[in-house]
Amino acid sequence: MRFRHLPIALACTLGLTCTSLPAAAADRTGSLPPAGTHAASAELPEARIEATLADYRRWLDELDARHGAAGLATAVVVDDKVVFEHTQGYADAATRAPVTPTTVFRLASLSKAFATAVTGLLVDGGKLRWDMKLVDVLPYFKLKDMQSADQATVADILGQRLGLPHNTYDNLLEDDEPYQELVRKLDEVDNTCAPGQCYGYQNVAFSMIGDVLFARTGNFFARLVDQRLFHPLDMQTASYGRSGLESSPSWARPHRPGPNHSWIPFEPNEIYYRVAPAAGVNASIRDMEQWLIAQMDGRQDVLPASLLDVLHAPAVSTPTELRATPWRRARLSAAYYALGWRVYTYAGETLIYHAGAVAGYRTMIGFFPKYRAGVVTLWNSAGAMPSGLMPMVFDSLLGLPHVDWAGVESPEPAKAAARFRPARKARPHRRH
Repeated sequence: MRFRHLPIALACTLGLTCTSLPAAAADRTGSLPPAGTHAASAELPEARIEATLADYRRWLDELDARHGAAGLATAVVVDDKVVFEHTQGYADAATRAPVTPTTVFRLASLSKAFATAVTGLLVDGGKLRWDMKLVDVLPYFKLKDMQSADQATVADILGQRLGLPHNTYDNLLEDDEPYQELVRKLDEVDNTCAPGQCYGYQNVAFSMIGDVLFARTGNFFARLVDQRLFHPLDMQTASYGRSGLESSPSWARPHRPGPNHSWIPFEPNEIYYRVAPAAGVNASIRDMEQWLIAQMDGRQDVLPASLLDVLHAPAVSTPTELRATPWRRARLSAAYYALGWRVYTYAGETLIYHAGAVAGYRTMIGFFPKYRAGVVTLWNSAGAMPSGLMPMVFDSLLGLPHVDWAGVESPEPAKAAARFRPARKARPHRRH
């Protein structure tokens, strides 16, 4: 296996706050400091990988028997190889159209990593700098504390450390207020801290990166991502926006629970497509396999290792993540936000991770750089049961004690599911 910079050197203190990187920390090209030092990759035992995949197939069968998702697609990638690909359930339960490997899902907040990656490629190309001040490129940008506004950088918005309260104006976005109006009244919100000093997850403010890139290149954000990422990575079904989703030959409708463990499809909404950099990407599991390989250093012709080190470098502490779910409470000892990615210490190992959710869709992606092993899962319903499967796979790959984080092995749900319709047949697709 190849060597790579692992993101193990923290860019901030281990407390609840993190000091922003001063301008002097960036070199004259605008690059941020590298994430860490050289470290060798390590092999996972082949027998353990095979046992994990067998268990994962069994857990997915149980999920299907319990109607835990309307439809689902998932893949496991190890050392640039797709060792497991699996789809089950329905893209549209009303028509019984199945999920296939090329069925397109909304990615929700997994979209953020595409925004940070394309920004990094433009930084490498000299079009802008990570430490570029927003006031120098966005005439409309203001904060209530104008001294903070004068300090805010491109890295601050992409690293979720602009200094605004969590999810600022998401409620107004959901009430149909246009993005263009919302970013122009950020100066009506009280700052929680100066830029770079604390974590505050954003969708509206994060999406200002689209305006930044247009100002610096004259090219539309979605077109830049298509040119620099989708096309070179051969992500053949990836797109932005509702029209991109619905024009796909196979696309997953969102679903809500119905009677007797059924699922009812409904129309996708526009809301978070309006903040495209934060939540606008659509893609299939086949696309996301290529994305995962690239993020794990397998496509240096598109995403060089030096850029991945920057994107994955821990920068601001996110202590609430340590308590968010049972598996996080049990397995995580540190949690940070990088640039469009979360960085966890999972049972002593570095895990690069993100999750996403919009109405009727859930998504998760995570990988261990040391082992170049990762998992991605997409499903088209609000049920939480699938979200527990990924840490079960992680535990198995790492040789940790087994815990049924998804609740697919307890007897009562199986008895309940047996009273309803028989399980739909899953469609495994193994690729090597």
